[in-house]
Amino acid sequence: MKIPHTLSEFTQTYYYKTELIKLCRQWNLPTSGTKAELNSYIEKYLKGMSANKIKPCRSNKIHRLLTYNEINLDTKLINSGFCFNKVARQWFADYFGVEKFSFSKKMAVIKRKAEVERDEQATVGDLIQQMQNWDKNKNASPAEENTYQWNNFVRDFFKDPATKQFNQRLKVASLLWKKVRISRGNKVYYHNMLEKYNKEIEIHKKG
Repeated sequence: MKIPHTLSEFTQTYYYKTELIKLCRQWNLPTSGTKAELNSYIEKYLKGMSANKIKPCRSNKIHRLLTYNEINLDTKLINSGFCFNKVARQWFADYFGVEKFSFSKKMAVIKRKAEVERDEQATVGDLIQQMQNWDKNKNASPAEENTYQWNNFVRDFFKDPATKQFNQRLKVASLLWKKVRISRGNKVYYHNMLEKYNKEIEIHKKG
């Protein structure tokens, strides 16, 4: 591996990520992150910035991973324990009403942007909205309107303290939403639904 001594030498040479990590380690620079982030550390160093002033683009704090029931639309994307793991995959599958859910590249890009910008206000709800707006047309479609109603339904459901009695609360919300969706009434959550549809959802109550 060629060791660059100037910024010009570095930019004119292709380095694999493993080589970038070795360079960062040699110069006491942050060694975690994407290839683009590693490149940025080295470029700053070769431009004259001292190594101790070059900080990781993203926080490496270790948080306890969230359980299924701890994830909701208001869950923060960073510094909360949220990550794209098996639990989150199941949560998104239930949210979108699909049997299997796969994390997409756009989801990773959105989350990484929040990490790089240290946007501690970004939530799972924001992530979903940005996903849906990724290739959005200017005019909202009926499907988008339905999604908007479902989002509000889920938010209101989770705000009701009484729903904490259930395991996998999102599944319960989904069951109730199916009832609301085919009804003639407003597509909103209200507390009395827990009693009205008790037979359908009591199986999900905590033991």
